[in-house]
Amino acid sequence: MSTETAKPPSKSQRRVFNTFVNNPVMEDYALRYAPKAFRRWSEYAVATAALGGIAYLADFAIGGSITLTYGFSNALWAIIAAGIVIFLTGIPIAYYSAKYNIDMDLLTRGAGFGYYGSTLTSLVYASFTFIYFSLEGSVMGQALNLTFGWPLWLAYLIAAIGIIPLVIYGMTFLSKLQVWTQPLWLALLVLPLIVLMTKDPHAFVAWAHFAGSTPGSLHFSPILFGSAAGVVLSLIAQIGEQVDYLRFMPDKTSRRSFQWWLAVLFAGPGWVILGAAKQIGGSVLASFIAPIVGLAKADEPIQMYLHALKLWIPDAAMGLAIATFFVILSQIKINVTNAYSGSLSWSNFFSRIFHAHPGRVVWLVFNVGIALTLMELNVFGFLNSILGFYSNVAVAWIGAVVSDLVIIKPFMKVSPSYIEFKRGHLYNFNPVGFGAMLIASAISIAAFFGVFGPLLQAFSAFLSLIVSFVTAPIIAQVTQGKYYIAREPQTASEKATHLVTCTSCSFEYEALDTLDCPHHGGIVCSLCCSLEGSCHEMCKTSMNARPVIHTL
Repeated sequence: MSTETAKPPSKSQRRVFNTFVNNPVMEDYALRYAPKAFRRWSEYAVATAALGGIAYLADFAIGGSITLTYGFSNALWAIIAAGIVIFLTGIPIAYYSAKYNIDMDLLTRGAGFGYYGSTLTSLVYASFTFIYFSLEGSVMGQALNLTFGWPLWLAYLIAAIGIIPLVIYGMTFLSKLQVWTQPLWLALLVLPLIVLMTKDPHAFVAWAHFAGSTPGSLHFSPILFGSAAGVVLSLIAQIGEQVDYLRFMPDKTSRRSFQWWLAVLFAGPGWVILGAAKQIGGSVLASFIAPIVGLAKADEPIQMYLHALKLWIPDAAMGLAIATFFVILSQIKINVTNAYSGSLSWSNFFSRIFHAHPGRVVWLVFNVGIALTLMELNVFGFLNSILGFYSNVAVAWIGAVVSDLVIIKPFMKVSPSYIEFKRGHLYNFNPVGFGAMLIASAISIAAFFGVFGPLLQAFSAFLSLIVSFVTAPIIAQVTQGKYYIAREPQTASEKATHLVTCTSCSFEYEALDTLDCPHHGGIVCSLCCSLEGSCHEMCKTSMNARPVIHTL
């Protein structure tokens, strides 16, 4: 390394961020570790904010859709089986994210994918956020169309654009929004099922004997069960949205260990308990209204809610007003989360591709724009097909990450015990997670399109999970964990909160968010490291691959 290269940059050379990035409330640490100084919320506040994000009615639509297609028996067991898988895979992800205060993208980097390897998963995760934003926005648009008579294209536009101002200020505003609206939302959530239970209990008997539109769906069928479960398993990536909130958890202490664990489990993998309950509720309501509105509209949550309330409220206008209010409230609560998580994901994706970061708010608008396009293209009409295909890739990603966290790290010990997320310490590609995901995705997608016969076609999502979960440890054993760490950082205390000045941008950051940089001749923050395009990663060469030394 030449002396000239090692000199700190002059003031004119120092990195300057725009207003969006410089404002921590708007930026919300989109590309970095969430520092202790910013994590001012209690365990309860973080958990409530995280759970507020699962207010979506796509669960009702999914539960209704698979029931209408595959029948009661297959849909019910699919919801239960997928729920168990999602809960178990969510535990280690929620724990590591809350412990190390990092989002899903940073976690994936250090859990077997490498710096650029996790770029693919950022795209998969971003796809999850805009697909579900479009589905939820479609539900809101349907309600606006039914209530006010607006054309669907206009209703969709309002449902999408109206979310943007609510998400600009990130966790600071969203935590308040979710806490304030949660009690009312919960009361309205159970209202139609209580009405149905008291006014027409026979509807539950009819539900248990409901046959879907697919031949043979009156009774349990392994193939129909597998197909239905594949649709539900597309929700496995929801854990990413949960940890976007959980990264702001306060540090776990011996005094508040129980509260910390309760919040992590309940707001992390525990989301699927409420999610499965909503899917079952949607299944009941869809079977109830199918004879009234027909199969084509029976999976629309606004129709479910409206016709259930008619049993209790004969005034059609009042029932429609309550139903519409509930749908709008639910969709706001979830789509602020979809938009927020999407903005984080796109930030991570494009910062690595272009070494530039205009700010999370820019990618917020970009994500909403994609979702709006899908809404206008009527993505809701292809619900089962889209989610069934998507689940193969999403499950492969989560399976590879979980395999690293529960097998490779604790038992094989060829993966670091901590989560390393900084570019200067990681290989660009780690074949362990990245390779396992590609292999599992390729095999399961081939199965999804019938290459391996009807049985594996139905169970392609489960196949994806098994292949990725098993393949990752095999690759780790073959490579002996060689591609996890490009250069060894000093293992820092998790409580290291003293501030270090970044040589590149001159701002101060907590020590855990910085690293030594031979290109700048000093300490830089993780964001400047990510955005640097002229260093040619000289820190990872044998000459410069030395331990990072921070004074703790």
